[in-house]
Amino acid sequence: MATAEIDRVHKRMQAAAEEIGRVMVGKEDVIRLVLSALLARGHVLIEDVPGVGKTTLAKAVARTVGCSFSRVQFTPDLLPSDITGVSIYNQKTGEFRFQPGPVFANVVLADEINRATPKTQSALLECMEELQVTVDGATRPLPQPFLVIATENNVEQGSTYPLPEAQLDRFLVRVSIGYPSRRDEVAILDAQLREHPLHNVSGVMLSDELALFQQEIMNIHLDDALKGYIVDIVTATRGRPDIALGASPRGSLAIMRIVRARAAISGRDYVLPDDIKAVAAPVLAHRIMLGHDNWQPDAAQHIIRDIVAAVPVPVKYG
Repeated sequence: MATAEIDRVHKRMQAAAEEIGRVMVGKEDVIRLVLSALLARGHVLIEDVPGVGKTTLAKAVARTVGCSFSRVQFTPDLLPSDITGVSIYNQKTGEFRFQPGPVFANVVLADEINRATPKTQSALLECMEELQVTVDGATRPLPQPFLVIATENNVEQGSTYPLPEAQLDRFLVRVSIGYPSRRDEVAILDAQLREHPLHNVSGVMLSDELALFQQEIMNIHLDDALKGYIVDIVTATRGRPDIALGASPRGSLAIMRIVRARAAISGRDYVLPDDIKAVAAPVLAHRIMLGHDNWQPDAAQHIIRDIVAAVPVPVKYG
């Protein structure tokens, strides 16, 4: 990728991160990860307690990149057509008219996705995979760029339908926002004394420009040695006694996609081992199935970090 193109991506995404940082105080790593997923055309699953800013983060991302936004509150009675849309009969014309559902937006917030039935979850996940909606035999493409940010409440498990591993695999990354530090929480109070700072978040690019950036990162250089490094990390998740089912090759592909986006956001046209180390846990932790003994929270994250620490880093790459 040409230096000018890299500089443009870097400046725009850094500006977006700064705007989002005005409402997500002290969460620079989370912001960078979500923007990297967006640039890599990947979807994000945020698993955290209520009130830490999951909805705010999704809205801020949409505003900064000039994208349309819609929010769907998932409930047990939500139907697939409530997401994808429905054909409505017009008695005057004698024809059916398609009423698009909320999935027809650039950024879709699927709030508490685990509260809807598996059938409704599958309707959204099909849109995520195919980037299109089929209703009454007619297929309609979704707007581009397209990003789903889904949330899960990891405290309340009653009346929920946990996503199975095959559906979790559709998300490029799974992240946790976490509680703010004392200093950051005081800053949050100061920022909202008069109004929510989200109202003042500005767009730094247009959706068409973002779509162009998504194409340009395909030219980011990934050395053959680092490809092997990615595969070695993913392979290490298979056959461990504490992992019942390791990550599939889709995990390797997911890392390859997001590390090139991360490199571009950092202003580089090449990937470093540190890029791979930084994204390994958010990309792979939800793609492995642990043994019955590993029930502790964040156990998968810790296991992936141990694997990354144990896999040798290539000595030569370029």
